[in-house]
Amino acid sequence: MFERILVANRGEIACRVMRTAQAMGVEVVAVYSDADRAAAHVAMADRAVHIGGSAPSDSYLRGEAIIAAALETGAEAIHPGYGFLSENPDFVEAVAAAGLVFIGPSARAIRAMGLKDAAKALMEEAGVPVVPGYHGRNQDPGHLSGAADTIGYPVLIKAVAGGGGKGMRLVERPEEFFDALESARGEAHTAFGNADVLIEKFVEKPRHIEVQVFGDGTRAVHLFERDCSLQRRHQKVIEEAPAPGMTPEMRDAMGQAAVRAAQAIGYSGAGTVEFIVDGSDGLRPDRFWFMEMNTRLQVEHPVTEAITGVDLVEWQLRVAAGEALPVRQGDLTITGHAFEARLYAEDVPKGFLPATGRLSHLVFPDGTRADSGVRAGDEISPFYDPMIAKVITHGPTRDVALRRLARALERCEVAGTVTNLGFLGALARHQGFARGDVDTGLIARDIEALVVSPSAGPGEVALAALAGLGLLEETPEAAGFVLWQPLERDVLLVHDGEEVTVRLRTLSATAHDLCVGKTWVAARRVDGQWRLDGQLAPGVAVDGARITVFARYGIAFDLVDPLARDSEAGGDAALIEAPMPGLVKAVFARAGQAVAKGDRLAVLEAMKMEHSLLAARDGVVAEVLVAEGDQVSAGAALVRLEEDA
Repeated sequence: MFERILVANRGEIACRVMRTAQAMGVEVVAVYSDADRAAAHVAMADRAVHIGGSAPSDSYLRGEAIIAAALETGAEAIHPGYGFLSENPDFVEAVAAAGLVFIGPSARAIRAMGLKDAAKALMEEAGVPVVPGYHGRNQDPGHLSGAADTIGYPVLIKAVAGGGGKGMRLVERPEEFFDALESARGEAHTAFGNADVLIEKFVEKPRHIEVQVFGDGTRAVHLFERDCSLQRRHQKVIEEAPAPGMTPEMRDAMGQAAVRAAQAIGYSGAGTVEFIVDGSDGLRPDRFWFMEMNTRLQVEHPVTEAITGVDLVEWQLRVAAGEALPVRQGDLTITGHAFEARLYAEDVPKGFLPATGRLSHLVFPDGTRADSGVRAGDEISPFYDPMIAKVITHGPTRDVALRRLARALERCEVAGTVTNLGFLGALARHQGFARGDVDTGLIARDIEALVVSPSAGPGEVALAALAGLGLLEETPEAAGFVLWQPLERDVLLVHDGEEVTVRLRTLSATAHDLCVGKTWVAARRVDGQWRLDGQLAPGVAVDGARITVFARYGIAFDLVDPLARDSEAGGDAALIEAPMPGLVKAVFARAGQAVAKGDRLAVLEAMKMEHSLLAARDGVVAEVLVAEGDQVSAGAALVRLEEDA
């Protein structure tokens, strides 16, 4: 076994790898960027090396700097995590050339699966079923359109490189094909530097089921399947293992196909073979097709670990150190059911806009596995993926595991940034999902019901008022002493853009009555715990003027000081501002141009995503304040429209 390894990644996955490595007695070296100097993975490592600027291209994508750090610290091997350089065959070869071990598959295996079109051809040769489609090299738009006609609409246009839904477009009618092709190619070129695409038949009721495989270069096994059908814009949201409705015949067929895929390329390490499944008539062995193989550890690997009892990172280290696979296929069994929900800093009502901010409070419920790379006090940076944690639950049955997930999400406490907790909670309690009736279109169909901002009831408002004034803290009983009559005052809060006035009547340090609208709430501290109308009050976090009440996935309030109120009115529809720090990717507006409400004026790249900035009203562009390539801060003015006449 290795004495010391370097983890060439950051955040949650870096911490995950370190936990297992250190438990095995292996020392760990971290690498970090300017933005990550005080990050959790840096604090957790035995040693840490600075490798460059905050942008990934200046740090975590600098293979030569990472290899130099490994050599400098005496590391014998490099674990890539996922993302960044994990599927870069040139980096794998450079690691080997430096006399180090890459903890993952060979460069040859990565290249074999790196381009979707070549991978599908290889899988066909190996006897793995593939989706009907065109995977050829002729990229002429007319030829691709003809291929789509032959396959039959609807079709998917997919980038041959990369993943994560980038460069993917659904085309339902022939007249939409060329616009969709141009859009997909542009996005693919930006994301992967390769504009080539393939065309596939679109499955009407698709399920995304993937199989975890593990090989040692000679032999491979599968660790059963995961269902990742709950997706939004091709991004996974909640994953589970095993797949609901799976039959022994289907599992055997998919497992054998995945093992054939791994063995066809002499695979070593952890990998995932992804299949698209037609779920319109149940799960049938003749209704699944190969999509792609991810030649790395997956984000959702914890659900596989939960049902098999296997530590996949430990297996990665052992196989990379020269050991053979520790088990045979017959030794692996499934115990219970597991779910994983991806908790992100994002503003769901604003179209799942990634968010930044300092996590002033972060607590996960006891008894729940939470894989996280941030702590209370850490910043959610605009430079990286805004994941806060993966919340994982396990139970003897699917129903129990899902109920545990729903309860765990309700009990997560996050303050300092907006999150998708409420959205995840709504999914966990979705009746169709609970029945196992899932497909990749579920979220899109029910999006309005799933995206509902939590409303604040009188109890939450009253509690926020007390917390904002510091009245929930331990105080001497005499602090509440008053003569003749109770002390009264008004407290002004803002929730979800609306002002709320609370009438506070203080009876003592442990007793207050509060009027919210026309409803009175009695707050009393009994045996050291606050109660509202006799019910135990939820937790609260206060950070300056921001108060977060941990009810209904977190309800945020701002305490308003009447003497320091901002006299300015609301937002200016004539000014288009950056919603977060980012890079100006493109500018479409020009001075004097007439625009209509909803026209795209600029594109901002932030948090690994592109965001279109739209005109808030009809008008004429008065001034363009930025240029393509500019780095801007949150709130920066980008385009100004002429004032309405």
